[in-house]
Amino acid sequence: MSHKIPATQRKILVTSALPYANGSIHLGHLVEYIQTDIWVRFQKMQGNSCIYCCADDTHGTPIMLHAEKEGITPEQLIDRVWHEHKRDFDGFHVAFDNYYSTNSPETRHYADTIYTRLRDAGLIEKRAIEQFYDPVKQMFLPDRFIKGECPKCHAKDQYGDSCEVCGATYQPTELIEPYSAVSGAMPVRKESDHYFFKLSDPRCADFLKSWIVPPHVPAAAGNKLNGWLGSGLSDWDISRVAPYFGFEIPDAPGKYYYVWLDAPIGYMGSFQNYCDKHGLNFDDYWKPDSDAELYHFIGKDILYFHALFWPAELRHAGFRTPSGVFCHGFLTVNGSKMSKSRGTFITAESYLRHLNPEWLRYYYAAKLNGSMEDIDLNLEDFSARVNADLVGKYVNIASRSAGFITKRFSGKLDSLSRYAPWLEKDYRFFDDQGNLAWDFPGMIESGGDRTQVEAPMLRFFQHHSNIIAPLIEGREYSKALREIMFLADIANRYVNATKPWEIAKQEGRETDLHEICTVTLNLFRLLTIYLKPILPIVAESVEAFLNLAPLQWIDANTLISGHTINEYQHLMTRVDPKKIEAMVDENKQTLEPTPAPAPARHAEHQQHVAQSDEAKAPEQNYIAIDDFAKVDLRIARIVTASHVEGADKLIRLELDIGEAKPRQVFAGIKSAYDPATLVGRLTVMVANLAPRKMKFGMSEGMVLAASGDTPGLFILSPDAGAQPGMRVK
Repeated sequence: MSHKIPATQRKILVTSALPYANGSIHLGHLVEYIQTDIWVRFQKMQGNSCIYCCADDTHGTPIMLHAEKEGITPEQLIDRVWHEHKRDFDGFHVAFDNYYSTNSPETRHYADTIYTRLRDAGLIEKRAIEQFYDPVKQMFLPDRFIKGECPKCHAKDQYGDSCEVCGATYQPTELIEPYSAVSGAMPVRKESDHYFFKLSDPRCADFLKSWIVPPHVPAAAGNKLNGWLGSGLSDWDISRVAPYFGFEIPDAPGKYYYVWLDAPIGYMGSFQNYCDKHGLNFDDYWKPDSDAELYHFIGKDILYFHALFWPAELRHAGFRTPSGVFCHGFLTVNGSKMSKSRGTFITAESYLRHLNPEWLRYYYAAKLNGSMEDIDLNLEDFSARVNADLVGKYVNIASRSAGFITKRFSGKLDSLSRYAPWLEKDYRFFDDQGNLAWDFPGMIESGGDRTQVEAPMLRFFQHHSNIIAPLIEGREYSKALREIMFLADIANRYVNATKPWEIAKQEGRETDLHEICTVTLNLFRLLTIYLKPILPIVAESVEAFLNLAPLQWIDANTLISGHTINEYQHLMTRVDPKKIEAMVDENKQTLEPTPAPAPARHAEHQQHVAQSDEAKAPEQNYIAIDDFAKVDLRIARIVTASHVEGADKLIRLELDIGEAKPRQVFAGIKSAYDPATLVGRLTVMVANLAPRKMKFGMSEGMVLAASGDTPGLFILSPDAGAQPGMRVK
C-alpha cells in the first residue's frame, strides 16, 4: 500500500527580518513570518534539520527617544516590546526555534568581529562629514528625523533621505527649509567623524557581480540589484554619534554602530545563543566552506541591505554568505495601503482578539508565491475563501464520514484488505497533454466498480505529495493550495457519489459503508498532511481525532486501515463577518495617527509653543495618597471566561488572585473580547470592592479596563513576571 518519496537530509538555518522594537506587530509584518514558518514547518516534516532563528532589532535613535518619552530606560522598553512581539508571534503559531534580541553579548561579539576584520582588511575608512544637528535636543539627527521640502518636486514634509511623493533620493542637507522631527527646531550643520564600510572597493563590487545570481537571489531581484551595481555602489556609513542606544565601536569612543550594521548580525547572535543552549557548533553553519544552507526571508524594501551590504561584509570578514535571500512584496488591505483612518492598519493583537489565526495563515498562503509581488488582504474575499475552502471543502470531508465509523464500527477503520492488489499497481494519471485522465467520482456515478476506482484515487492523492512538495519548497504556496483544494473537490465529489448517509439506511450494506468511510478518512488524512505546515493547530486536532503520531511528509506513502480512531470533534468554525467589522472598528479608534511636531524656526516660536501648551493643560482633581491606598488592586489570572446567557454586555470571569478559590466577576467587555481569548491572561482587578448581587450571580470584584471618547474597551495587562495576588501599588 505504499510508494516511495525520495528524502534528502539537509542542514538548514532560516531567518526572518528582525522586527524593530519600537512598535507593535501588524498584519503587514505577518506576511513574512507566516511565509517563513510554513517553509520551516515543511522542511521539518521532510525530516530535514531546520533551525529558525530571529530576534528583536533593538538599537537606534527611535528606541532611545521612545524610551525617553515614556520616562524609562531603553532596556526596559525593549524588554517590554520583546514580550509583546513574542506573544503575537506565538498567537499566530510562528514557531521560532530561538527568538532573541540584538542587545545581547553574542550580537556584540560578532559585530566587533566583523568590524575589526573589515578594518584590518582596509575596508573601513574614517571621514569627517557634515550633518544636521538639533541644537535643542543636542544630538545629530538621523535622516528619518529630519523633514523639509523635497529639493526635486518641492513636496512639503518629506524625510531627509527620500521623497515619498516623487521617489527621489538625496542627502538631508539638500532639503529646503529643513526642521527636526524630534523638537521642531531648525537644525544646524555640524561636522563629526564617521566610519564607512567601503562597498565601492573593487573587491566588493567584483564579488557581488558573481554573487547576485540565482539561487542566491531570484532573477527579478537580481535585475534590480545589478541596476544598483551598474550605477556604482556608495560607501556605507556604519557609525552614529552619541547620544545613541547601541554598541560602541571598539576603537572609537563616542561612536556607535549604526543599527543596520548590527541588525543582520543579530541573526548570528541569535543562532550563537541557540548553539549554546543545544550544544551545536556555530562554525558548522557559518564557516565559508559550511555544508549547511542559510536562507533569509525579507521584504523587498530591505533587499539592498541583505543582498549587497550583508554578503559583502560576510565575505570579507571570513564568514559564509547566504544560500538564498527570499524576497516578498508588501501587503495591501482591500486594495489600498494599510490605513489607520479606515481601520485597516490592523495589529496582530487586535486580530487575535476577534479571529482565528489559522484563517490568516491559510489566506496568506493562498496569495503568496516565490516572487516579490504585493499581496492584498481583501476582507470580504478572506471570509468567503476561508468559509468555502477550509470549512465547506476540507473540514466537511471528515464531518461527513467520521460519525459512521464511531457509531457503527466501534471507531475502527476497515482493513482495506481487498484493495491491496489494486494499490500496488502503477497508474498513469495524466495524458500526453497533462490533463487528468481519470474522473474518479464520475466513474463511480456511472456505476463503475468502486474498488477499481477508489484504489487509484487513493494512489492519486498520495502521488500529489510529489507535486505539492516542490511547490512549497519553491515558496509557491498559492499553487500548492490550488492542488490541495483540487484534491478536496475530488474527495467531496466522491462522498456525494457514494452517499454514505443513504447506504447507512440500507440493510446488508455494512461492508460498503465501512469501506467508503475508511477511504474518505484516508483522503482527509492525506489532505491534512499537505495542509499541516499551514494549519499546524488543526493538524494537531486531526492527529488526536485519528489517533495518530505527529504527521510527517513521508506518511503520505502509507494509508491507515484496521485502525481505531477517536470521536470526531468539530475542527473549525465559519468566519463571522461581524467579528471582522468589530476588528476594523477597533483599529479605527485605537490607531489614530499622531501629528508630527510643527517646524519651529526660532527660539521665540518654541517658547510660544511651550507657553501655549502649558496654558491648555487640564485642571487636575488631586487625591491624597491615603485615598489611593484604600483601593486594593491585585494581579489576577483569568481562569475561565464564558458568555452570560441573556446578557448583551457581560462576560463571566473566574479570577485567581492567590486565594484558595477563584473570584467570580461579571465584566461588561463582551463587545471587545471573545471569552476564549481571555483564558490564561493576567489582568488587574479591584479586590476590595463590595460584592454585588446581580441577576446572573454574585460579582466579587471589578476588572480594570481603559476606554476613551470613541468606542472600545481594553483590559489592563501587567508586564511579564507579575503573579496572581500581587498588589498594584
